[in-house]
Amino acid sequence: MSTHQSEDAINELSFYSLGHPDQAYFIHQHVVDAYKAQTMDRTTSPIGVIFSLVGLYLFLERNYSGKQVQLAHMKMARNKKPWPAIEFPDNRGDTSVHDVLKACPGEERDRMIRKWCASVWKCYESSHETIATLAKEELDLT
Repeated sequence: MSTHQSEDAINELSFYSLGHPDQAYFIHQHVVDAYKAQTMDRTTSPIGVIFSLVGLYLFLERNYSGKQVQLAHMKMARNKKPWPAIEFPDNRGDTSVHDVLKACPGEERDRMIRKWCASVWKCYESSHETIATLAKEELDLT
């Protein structure tokens, strides 16, 4: 898949998620976090790495809405400390933005976004404890 095709796909999915009828939920945040976690590399800023993985953790493990994840990111952004290094897995999940776009818009596509997020999050299993601990400390979670 070319970079151009991937950019077109994420743009199309972003158009869908930003125009989603449930604006209070803000599903677009999950799209951003999954795409970033699936495509980031050593050139990605440390805060970008951490935020995408914390976003997936909060969504999948703590059942946060996209709006709640966005607010958590804003709270964490106030902290200017160095973020922990995360090891990038070779495999970044068996679901991609292209798979999400194949699903019919609406509930089916929304379920596919969750499946995509879960697929990507699972690949970072070696970092789950680090991310969970960081999120709990930074966001005062119990």
